[in-house]
Amino acid sequence: MDIVLLGSGNVATHLGHALARAGHPIKQVYSRTRVHAQTLAASLGAEATNDLADIRTQAHVYIVAVKDDALATVVAQLPVALKGMVIHTAGSVDMAVLAATKDYGVLYPLQTFSKAKAVDFSTIPIAVEASDEAALVRLEALAGSLSDRVFRCDSQQRLSMHVAAVFACNFTNHLYAIAADILSEHGLDFDVIRPLILETAQKAMEHPPKEVQTGPAVRNDVHTMEKHLALLKVNPALAQLYRLISKRIG
Repeated sequence: MDIVLLGSGNVATHLGHALARAGHPIKQVYSRTRVHAQTLAASLGAEATNDLADIRTQAHVYIVAVKDDALATVVAQLPVALKGMVIHTAGSVDMAVLAATKDYGVLYPLQTFSKAKAVDFSTIPIAVEASDEAALVRLEALAGSLSDRVFRCDSQQRLSMHVAAVFACNFTNHLYAIAADILSEHGLDFDVIRPLILETAQKAMEHPPKEVQTGPAVRNDVHTMEKHLALLKVNPALAQLYRLISKRIG
């Protein structure tokens, strides 16, 4: 399928390269910043543009992979003569944002992306939703050329996945940052805790998380928790966070 890619960020970059490897020519890359469009387009052998009025109208698929709060604005400015399916890649945006287009859907890869780190797209769960059954079948075929884990999912289910991903990924990473700060304040390096992080993540891969919960809160070890809170008293916000999470665990 011929693809027009709208966006040049982390998702657009990884998705564009995965599509190209799967044999789908990327014909054009749009970004509101021309140099960003040119950089990604050059790596994909595509044309670059920073003007939505110049978007090609004959592609099979138009993938809108921009920031969630910019999605509606970009879609509203697409040429009315587009022939192909318009899809977005956002986890938290309802498919209805595309309803003004003729043929539309959502392709949501449930993964965190950084431009500098390669990912194996074949293992990434991809949720798909479309305006009708025929469009959904075509979208499943496109997603299936990228991943072995494609499944149908409506907008509300996709939103729940996005919320779960924020807890499991974004919030967890922030807790790593807090742990790094605590260690640093006491003359210790974050490397000392990396094996613990790895073991905890491995358990979550093999068991329901609740079944492998450890620590003083699950044991109701009040004495230990009080000592932790005493150490955290210089930072009331962290102490309160500690109390809230411990209460949830207990």
